[in-house]
Amino acid sequence: MVKPVTAEPDAGAADGTARAPSARQALAALSLSMLLPSLGISVANVGLPTLAQAFEAGFQGVQWVVIGYLLAVTTSIVGAGRLGDIVGRRRLLLAGIAVFTVASALCGAAPTLGLLIAARVAQGLGAAVMMALSMALVGEAVPKERTGSAMGLLGTMSAVGTALGPSLGGLLIAAAGWPAIFLAGVPLGVLALLLAHRHLPADRPAPRPARAGFDRLGTLLLALTLAAYALAMTQGRGGFGPANAVLLAAAAVGAGLFVLAERRAAAPLVRLAMLRDPTLAAGLASSALVSTVMMATLVVGPFYLSRTLGLEAAMVGLVVSVGPIVSALTGIPAGRLVDRLGGRRMTVLGLAGIAVGAAAIAILPATLGIPGYAGPIVVMTAGYAMFQAANNTTVMADLPPDRRGLVSGMLNLSRNLGLITGASAMGAVFAAVVGDVAAAGPAAVADGMRITFAVAAALIAVALATVVGSRMRATPAAIPERAP
Repeated sequence: MVKPVTAEPDAGAADGTARAPSARQALAALSLSMLLPSLGISVANVGLPTLAQAFEAGFQGVQWVVIGYLLAVTTSIVGAGRLGDIVGRRRLLLAGIAVFTVASALCGAAPTLGLLIAARVAQGLGAAVMMALSMALVGEAVPKERTGSAMGLLGTMSAVGTALGPSLGGLLIAAAGWPAIFLAGVPLGVLALLLAHRHLPADRPAPRPARAGFDRLGTLLLALTLAAYALAMTQGRGGFGPANAVLLAAAAVGAGLFVLAERRAAAPLVRLAMLRDPTLAAGLASSALVSTVMMATLVVGPFYLSRTLGLEAAMVGLVVSVGPIVSALTGIPAGRLVDRLGGRRMTVLGLAGIAVGAAAIAILPATLGIPGYAGPIVVMTAGYAMFQAANNTTVMADLPPDRRGLVSGMLNLSRNLGLITGASAMGAVFAAVVGDVAAAGPAAVADGMRITFAVAAALIAVALATVVGSRMRATPAAIPERAP
């Protein structure tokens, strides 16, 4: 169990007296701040058919209930982390929780689809703040020797939200209609707000360089670039046409303009020299690659289970849920191992577990049935939980306070971009092998899955090489920003 730590007086104390925040209660607040954003994605997905019927809209319309939320999170998470470094992480996290909670209530009360989508965008902005700053505040809420356990707990809460969303959403819709899937977040948001206000350590004054200003131009360029990339990866439902090409070109141009703007900015959003830090660069790259691979289990797995193994829809859902459940159960133990054995070593072990699981799926025959698929998935997701806790701990270790929010936002961004890329790229690999997915037979689908996971294993091998190479290049003077 995490030991209480002392900190500055809580800014929220009514009498102005000092109050040492409880590390346990602080972690409860941060855990809820990680649970709610992931729950906000998965609980809405299951409600799309009901929303289409309620608002008499087609799939292209109601899908923006999910896309709008994801775009808001993806485009604003780095800026939210940097803004927290400037104005105070505790203060901004409280504002983000409040925005998420109010937006959840507005989603449930939305009379039209357009207003629902607008409220979901606002909800996504609050979620971006919560995701970026929850991880950044771990360093201030718990002792350093317990950082891995805390990171494992946050990873567990994110996995719980993903796993719980579909079943909870189905129950809420059946019991009280579609508004309930959004209104359920209101009491949880209020609880998170109260816990965070009472138990998170007070913000410390930021160093003078950190207060130099907020890079509005860089933030806008990055947001537009990420929006163009995310839309290029999600539009067309698996196809790639002229619109996708234009969006990718716009993203490339935006990335170039962003680099130019950061080089000229007095107080850049991202100091480009940070990316020369081998630990940070390897952590971001491996996080994106791992998320890309893990998305294959959700994109390709259901086709294999239903077409090749002949499972009914309910059984497919049950087998697919094995991954999030294992991730939820192994997150905290993985974090404790990180504290005992070190983040760098556990990062390599986690990647090795993912690689072994992906390779097993690629070579095991379909005649093994459900165990032949579920067994490797258990290995992959356990390795993923270990990797997440270890990688986040390693990247966030020894960062100066004025960079924790920014780097946390960058880590979350790399994960989100990996998920978005995986949904498109791994699906494209599968479709290239199978051909017409709608008409493909069991053998063709099995071949497509094997090739897809062989590619996945190769990507994890690249991630492993990146991490091992970064350890060889890392030196204490690699980057000034890591110095205390």
